[in-house]
Amino acid sequence: MDRLMMLRVWSRGCPVEAALNGLPVARTGQDGGAVTLPVHEYLVSGRNRLSFVAGVQSVSGELPPVLPRRSRGDLSVQLTLALCHAGQSPADPNARVLAQMAWSPGVNEKHEWPFEFFKDVELPVNFPRWRWLDAPVIQTGPALTRQVLELLQSLAVDFQTGLADNFLQLARLRSEELAHAYQSTTAAWNQGVRDHLQQCFEAGLLATVEPPEPDALVLRPLAGGRLVEVLTPKGEPALKTAPGSDPLKTRVAWPLRLAQVEGNLYILR
Repeated sequence: MDRLMMLRVWSRGCPVEAALNGLPVARTGQDGGAVTLPVHEYLVSGRNRLSFVAGVQSVSGELPPVLPRRSRGDLSVQLTLALCHAGQSPADPNARVLAQMAWSPGVNEKHEWPFEFFKDVELPVNFPRWRWLDAPVIQTGPALTRQVLELLQSLAVDFQTGLADNFLQLARLRSEELAHAYQSTTAAWNQGVRDHLQQCFEAGLLATVEPPEPDALVLRPLAGGRLVEVLTPKGEPALKTAPGSDPLKTRVAWPLRLAQVEGNLYILR
C-alpha cells in the first residue's frame, strides 16, 4: 500500500492505553513511552471513536475507582491518527493528520485519576463492518477458560513442530478481513503467516513455545464482551516463546482476541 493510517500513542509520566471503537490497540509503559502501528482493521466507515485511559495498567481491563488528583506538571499524553506514506511516522509534519488528542495538565490542575477521554472523528474510509463489532457476547467462566486453554495448548504443540494449518483455520475470518484492510488477498496474507512461522521454526525459535498453564491465563473481555484477549498475569500474550539465556535473542508472541460463535472459538483480531 502507498499510504497507511497510522496511530501514534505517546505519553510521559504515566501509562496509557489507547483504543479505537472500544477495542484497545496500544499501550505505553508504566512511566510512558511511544508506540506506532497501522490501524486499518479497527476503523469503520464514518464515525470512529478514538479514546485513551491514562494512569493505570490493568490486565483485566477493570479500572480502580476514579479519584480526584492534583497534577505536578509531569504528565503528558498525545494520540495522533494520520495518513502516512510508507516509512513515514504520524509525527512527521508532512503526514496528513486525521485526528489528534492531547492532555497535559498544568501544575496543581485538578483532574480525575485514572483519566479517560475520547474523541469522535469522521473518517473518509470505505471499510466493511468488521465481524468483531457484531460478534455475540461471550459467557465467561470455567467452561470458557478450559476451552481457551485447550486451544492454546494445541496451537503451542503445533508451533513447536512448525505446523500452521490449525492456526490459519482458526484465524480464517481475521485473515480475510486483514487482507481486505491492507489491500492484499487472503491467500497472500496466509502465505505470509506460513513464511513467518517457517522462518521462526528454521531459526529454532518455536521449540520454546510454552503451552499455557491454567494459573497463567487471564481472559480480558473486550468490545463489550464480544471478544476476549488471552493474556498472562503480566499482561503479555499467553501464546509466546520462552525467554532464553540470551536477552538479545528474538522472542515471538501471538496476541489473540477470540470470539465465540455457537460454542466454537475463532481468532478475529
